[in-house]
Formats: sequence, structure tokens, C-alpha cells
Amino acid sequence: MLTEQDIRQIEQRGSTVGSVLKDIDLFKNGFPFLEIIAPATSEKGIKILTDEEQVTAEKSFQSYEGDVCKFVPASGAASRMFKDLFEAEKKLNNGEKLLPGSQAEQFISNIDKFAFYEDLLTIQDFNLDDNISILRSVLSKNGLDYGAKPKGLIKFHKYNDGSRTSFEEHLIEAALYTKRKNRIAKISVTVSPEHRDAFQSHFDMVKEKYMSRYDAGFDVEFTLQKPHTDTIAVDNNNEPFRTLDGRLLFRPAGHGALIENLNDIESDIVIIKNIDNVVKEELVGETVRWKKILAGKLIEIQSRIFEYIKLLDGEYNEILFADVTDFLEKELCVTIPSLPDPIVSEFLKAKLNRPIRVCGMVRNQGEPGGGPYIVRDADGSTSPQILEGAQIDMSDDKSARIVAGSTYFNPVDIVCSLKNYRGEKFDLHKFVDTETGFISTKSLEGRTLKALELPGLWNGAMSQWNTIFVEVPLITFNPVKTVNDLLRTEHQV
Repeated sequence: MLTEQDIRQIEQRGSTVGSVLKDIDLFKNGFPFLEIIAPATSEKGIKILTDEEQVTAEKSFQSYEGDVCKFVPASGAASRMFKDLFEAEKKLNNGEKLLPGSQAEQFISNIDKFAFYEDLLTIQDFNLDDNISILRSVLSKNGLDYGAKPKGLIKFHKYNDGSRTSFEEHLIEAALYTKRKNRIAKISVTVSPEHRDAFQSHFDMVKEKYMSRYDAGFDVEFTLQKPHTDTIAVDNNNEPFRTLDGRLLFRPAGHGALIENLNDIESDIVIIKNIDNVVKEELVGETVRWKKILAGKLIEIQSRIFEYIKLLDGEYNEILFADVTDFLEKELCVTIPSLPDPIVSEFLKAKLNRPIRVCGMVRNQGEPGGGPYIVRDADGSTSPQILEGAQIDMSDDKSARIVAGSTYFNPVDIVCSLKNYRGEKFDLHKFVDTETGFISTKSLEGRTLKALELPGLWNGAMSQWNTIFVEVPLITFNPVKTVNDLLRTEHQV
């Protein structure tokens, strides 16, 4: 199946033949569905914090002296954001008209409301009376080239002193909740190789303004998805897909590959948020407050976990074991199976001694994406997990009913602790469920191929973490999936 040239290509990428053959087996055998027990709800699985608990958690974070970093996945171009405009431009070029009420018609009718409108006016061939000219000026290389730029470099919001990109809004958030006593705000941004220089140039251009305004220094690192995490593509017969020059085709393996980037961060607490989930500064107060609340809740849970782990180093203690088991059930939704007495202590310790994440969850408003569930693990215990639809067997009546009863949505609002009770970094690779992932159909050079995505960053890649779900207000979740989402109040005010 693999030639000597293939092996050299694999090794030059920093991968191994064994990992490639394992990926090919996944194409052949697929991924098992997870056994879901129930949706995570306010009755069980999702905490709704009282006003007093919110205040206490926020104070816990305010007094925290550890290092905090913000982690923002920002790889890839914003082509999906402008998908409707690309299709509309094609139709107009074919002599068709825009349908009233269509996404493209809505975009053009409101063109002056977008933060990049003033930039359009500087383009030589821009004609406000010509729909093709408007779309071409936004999308093409001779215009703003927004069809190829990453979301982080697209202007999202208008202000009296100019417009801001989504990356700039993340800088502001970082200054408001990651800044420590040294006045440094830390942020790690994953970008594509072709966009790294543009991100760096943009940061260099705007940083002085925000350093002055927020009395903060910025420690910003732009990291790349590592080539060895790319996965091999196969054809419809599950044989390695080869390009026209005979080389193996490797493709980026989705955001699950970013567990490598997260694993490289040395900070005590890491706050994860997607590049497109921002609001105008007038509304950022609640977002900042809830980041502090989630982080404070993490600190409180972490403190109790560390205390229990140290106690479990002692002799057999039935009362302690019952206390820890009750804590796991009530706080982490982890139900322990019946165990022989000699292994109870080590089993409980193993369950506790893991990376921790507190995940904000919002009431489901019909947004696409994953949700929170309680699942049965391979060892017989239960755990809370964020699942995508592809991980659930919807042909199973019980699973379908559970999904129908789900009332919460994952907005990717995660606060993590990456160190153990001794202050040592966890190796995050050890907590990935390698039996989860996705297979999708793509095409290249006019030929169909199958692509493999690694376990999603907040799905399988964090499957074996200790997890707490907390309800957060909807105002903290404002994604921009299509360009017209920028017309929403939260982005206009």
C-alpha cells in the first residue's frame, strides 16, 4: 500500500507509518457511536449559579495569582462566511437577478452598515449602483479579498474612532480578564501559515492603541497547526488518495488537532473562545463578568479536587471514599461503578487527577453545533461530554429521544486548568478519546475523496477531562457564521 517514497513523505512530515495505517483503518471501520444516558439539563448536569455563587466565584478569580492565557482558534479562511455572496456573484454573472429577501440582497441593501463599508469606497472600481461591483469589491483580490482572508482580519464593528476586526475585540477581552498584576494580557491565537504574517502585521499596527487605552502589555503568540497532525485522505475504496504527481494527500484534521497547540501553553488557566464570537465593546461587560465567574468556579472546583487527591494518598478510608464518590456524582456528574475494595482509592484518584474544564452553556436557540450530554464511558462510569451529531446514533430510538430532550447548546466558552495538584503540566495527549472523530466527503482535482478529522478539541480531545457545565446568558454568545450576522444588534448597537 505504501511505497518507499510514501514512507519518506510521511516521515518528513514528522508522522509515522504506524499512525497513517491506523488512520486508514479508521476509514475502513468507522467510529463507534457513544452511549448517551441523558441530555445535560438544569435538573442534572448543568449548574445554574445563584447571584451569591456568581459573586463568590468572581471574587475567587479576582484574588487568583496564577498565570492566565486566552486561547483563540483562528485558522482558516472566512470563505463560509461569504458563501452566499459567492453564489450570488456567480448568478449575476450568468445574467440572473437577486431574489428579494435573499442573503445577498439583504447584504447589498445594508452595505453601509458594515464596518468595512468605508474601505469599499476607496476601491477604484467600486460602484454602489452595480451589484456585481459591490460583491466583487468585497470578495476579490482586487478588492478587500474577504473571500480568502481569515475571520480574525475582517472588520466586524464600527466605532467613532474607526472600525475593529474580530481579532482586535479579542485583544480587548484579553486585557479585561487575563491581565495580571504585571499588567500583561496573554493570548495565544492559532492561525494558518499563509495568514501568520498578516496577523502579526495587524497586531503590530494596532497594539499601541490598546496598550494605552487598557493600561496593558500584550503577550501575543501566533501558533500554527502542526503538520504531523494532518491526516491522510483516501479514495472510495479506502486506498490512499494520491495527487496527480503520485504523492499522498494529507489534509488538516480539524480543530481537534489544536490539542497540540493547547498542550504547549504553560499558563495555569486557559480561557478558550472562538474568533468569531465577539460583541461591540458597549456590550462586552457581561462577557467579561462571566469569564471571571467561570474561571472562579474552576478555581473552587480545582481546590476541592486537589484536596481530595492528597487525602487519597493515605490509608483505606471508607468515609473518605464515600465523600469523594458523592463529590464526583454531584459536582462532576461522574457515577462510579461497583469496584473491588483494593482498587477503589486508585480508581478515585485517577478520576480526579485530570485536566479540568468549566464550560459555559446557553439555552438552545436553534444554532447549529454540539450540545452537552451525560454518557457511559468504557469503564462503566458516566461523565459529562460535549457531543456533535455525528457521534450519536440517531437511528436508535432511545438516543433520538434524548437528543430531542436536549435544551442547551455549546457556544465554546471554556475555562481550563492544565496542571495537576503538584503544579506539573498534564500531558493532554493522555486524555484524548482516540475512538472519536469524523469522516467527511470532499473533492480534489475533480475526484472524490474521504477526509478524516481528529476528535474535536472540545469533543473527543477533551473527552477524559473533568467537566463542569454552567449556564451562561445568551448575550455572551454572538457568533458570526455568515456576513449578515454582523447586522445583528450585538454587532451594531
